[in-house]
Amino acid sequence: MRAEFAAKMFGLMFMLGALLFVIGYAVGVYLLGASPIAAISGALVFAFIINFISYYFSGSMVLRASHAKIVSESEAPRVHRIVSELAQRAGIPKPKVAIVDSPQPNAFATGRNEKNAVIAVTTGLLTTMNDNELMGVLGHETGHIIHHDILIATVAASIATAISYLGYMVEFALLFGGFGGNMRREGEAFGLLGATLLAPIGALFIQMALSRSREYYADEASARLTGRPDYLISALTKIEAYIRAGAPMKANPSTSSLWIANPFRGGLSGLLSTHPSTPDRIARLKKIAKEMGMYLE
Repeated sequence: MRAEFAAKMFGLMFMLGALLFVIGYAVGVYLLGASPIAAISGALVFAFIINFISYYFSGSMVLRASHAKIVSESEAPRVHRIVSELAQRAGIPKPKVAIVDSPQPNAFATGRNEKNAVIAVTTGLLTTMNDNELMGVLGHETGHIIHHDILIATVAASIATAISYLGYMVEFALLFGGFGGNMRREGEAFGLLGATLLAPIGALFIQMALSRSREYYADEASARLTGRPDYLISALTKIEAYIRAGAPMKANPSTSSLWIANPFRGGLSGLLSTHPSTPDRIARLKKIAKEMGMYLE
């Protein structure tokens, strides 16, 4: 498991680092007028810094991007009680709890490892779920923690956010003629603009490849930890209904892969989803229930 995790982590850092390198090189050569050698050196340093920051500070970055606030046991006793019980069953330290003030029912887990993990839930989740459904959702997020998914997903989200913001900066600079008028040809401007537009899409595809299988594993973890796959089935059904009805989410779209269900639907985000479909997830949970001696309709 640790070898597989290390391989995934290395592959993720390499692929997203490569995207950062390409953008950094293009900015250095075409916008700043640097020589190719200087641009390569600068791009390598830039990619390393972003990867370093993402590894060590990705958890806090994602919490800020999602407008999540860490809460005490007295502020959210219901969530703390269930999280504590699930952590004990899973044999991990109790994660911190955060609340996102958003009407859409949803949740995610973040943090570098089990010792500094955070499970965040929206206010919408707390108002729409009964205790059994809430346990199913929190069991899913606990599954991400015990499978070491949270670092991979959080780093992917934070680097994708950096790529997106860098793309916006480049587009803004090109709109006003580049940095100091260093663009030499119109073709360079269009090439750089195309790269900055395509880079976030590339980051999304990388997130998709990592995310979909993770959700199935976390769903199964919830079923095993709670002993009741139907808890999560009921929760996913409700969450899907609220998202389809247009319940809003106050968070950065680059964090979409972290949530238990993709909070941003419509357009490309609907076609290029970071999550498997809810019907597929429910079908798998029903198979797991059957293995556990439960027969659900």
